[in-house]
Amino acid sequence: MDIGKEYLRIVIERFNSVKTLGDKTLNQLTEEEIHWNYNNESNSVAVIVKHLSGNMVSRWSDFLTSDGEKDYRNRDGEFMDDITNKAELITVWEKGWTVLIDTLTDLTEQDLLKSINIRGERHLVLEAIERQMAHYAYHVGQIVYIGKQLKDKDWKTLSIPKGKSEDSLKEMLEKHKGN
Repeated sequence: MDIGKEYLRIVIERFNSVKTLGDKTLNQLTEEEIHWNYNNESNSVAVIVKHLSGNMVSRWSDFLTSDGEKDYRNRDGEFMDDITNKAELITVWEKGWTVLIDTLTDLTEQDLLKSINIRGERHLVLEAIERQMAHYAYHVGQIVYIGKQLKDKDWKTLSIPKGKSEDSLKEMLEKHKGN
């Protein structure tokens, strides 16, 4: 087994899993709800999506050959809620994830120990991947939390429903019996 190839397979699967949580949340939100924020210091789902996408496009474009903080990135602008509708939000969301997944798919095992820069700071490719996984999971968690607040009793759970842990465990054990 090539550990680098396995790692890349697993990390792509994990990023896709994080994206799926966001997808399922965005699908539950209305046009108005994507712009809701708790207070002036809080970000709406639309702002979080813009920030994630801006980060992904900057970090993962020309990943091995240029600094991850591109000159064209307007990070401060990512925190302005100017997405006009949900269709635009989905387009922005998908753009970032496409750049990320395409770049990860093109990496080889040998690339994992190469050095890249993010804002002039040197990182191993492996470190940069882990750094971004933590960052993206953090923000997608915020999106999910906002979605749960807004939908309240209409929220469609993304994991094991409350009170169903035992049933879920039995189901998983049965499903994986003999593996």
